[in-house]
Amino acid sequence: MNAGDVSTETLLRELAPQVLGALVRRYGHFDASEDAVQEALLAASVQWPEQGMPDSPRGWLITVASRRLTDQLRSEEARRKREETVFALEPAEQAAPAPGDEQPPDSDDTLTLLFLCCHPELSPPSQVALTLRAVGGLTTAQIATAFLVPEATMAQRISRAKQRIKQTGTRFELPPDAERTDRLRVVLHVLYLIFNEGYTATSGPELQRVELAAEAIRLARAVRQLLPDDGEVAGLLALMLLTHARRAARALPDGTLVPLAEQDRSTWDRRAIDEGVALITETLARAPVGPYQLQAAIAAVHAEAPKADETDWPQILGLYQILERLAPNPMVTLNHAVALAMVEGPQAGLDRLATLDDDKRVAKHHRLDAVRAHLHEMAGDTAAARAAYRAAARRTTSLPEQRYLESRASRLID
Repeated sequence: MNAGDVSTETLLRELAPQVLGALVRRYGHFDASEDAVQEALLAASVQWPEQGMPDSPRGWLITVASRRLTDQLRSEEARRKREETVFALEPAEQAAPAPGDEQPPDSDDTLTLLFLCCHPELSPPSQVALTLRAVGGLTTAQIATAFLVPEATMAQRISRAKQRIKQTGTRFELPPDAERTDRLRVVLHVLYLIFNEGYTATSGPELQRVELAAEAIRLARAVRQLLPDDGEVAGLLALMLLTHARRAARALPDGTLVPLAEQDRSTWDRRAIDEGVALITETLARAPVGPYQLQAAIAAVHAEAPKADETDWPQILGLYQILERLAPNPMVTLNHAVALAMVEGPQAGLDRLATLDDDKRVAKHHRLDAVRAHLHEMAGDTAAARAAYRAAARRTTSLPEQRYLESRASRLID
């Protein structure tokens, strides 16, 4: 990587997990190492624009972060000795690696760090926050802003996550082969959650947070670089690219939500679509099929349709049928119902939706009401459609979605 070819912010984001991985591997102390790396990143963001970028940005960051960390460990050791506690830390000098124990200078511990941040002992919100902080290089304030919570709340969440990892006694190494597949699934799910929150914010005044979706794509690219032969890694990246390509068409300048069928497809990002289509086409031809690949294939069918009414719905329906058998969940069933309605008529879709009415995972979710409203509208039942749109509007916490659903209800006339 040529440091002169990228901005300081982009370079720091890319180097953050590598630097943190180097410190954790060398010294342990994940929580203290992460704090030291954040201080080094902050120092670099201030000094590099003024003094010029060092010849080895990664080495500079590791050196500065290591100094901060060893100073902290020495201070902590001295304090503990003064207090005569029985749980004294080892001196920082003894934490240094034995000769030959260090990783090569060009090693990349990003994947190991991702596995650590996505430890199964952590809750999904904690996994997301810690991944964005430790691997994404975002500050606590940036993460708090993205999720619309106070910075103090997010700081506590991240701190508890780091303490929980410390309590598990997990070593900084890739999990054993027997656990790796399941742990990778968790990593991909966390990246998927980050992307979804960026693509459609669950609450607040904005429909999407583009920077969060872009960060998820960057991290997915990093994982694929480390695991180029994994079909689901490639599938997730393709899905993100094909979905994110529609971002410019999803809302009007005033923030009004525009549904997929009504979007101006000339504003879709053709470069991202071409990359996503090529990626999923190549992956499906060689790798065992997985849920992310199927979702990417569905997104590719939408992306390749010049107009909404030229969408190959029978192909999409077939893909959803496979996806529902492979990875059944309520959201898949919702989308399956839409595809079924487009192929066999709205009543077939409504019948499929009815199977979710007693599913506690989705029974009170606004998307169930929104899809039901859409299908009632397709069937010509305006009264039922209006009632369902209004029910969906009451349940969503996204203001753009709320306005859209209310407008759909208001324009329906018996």
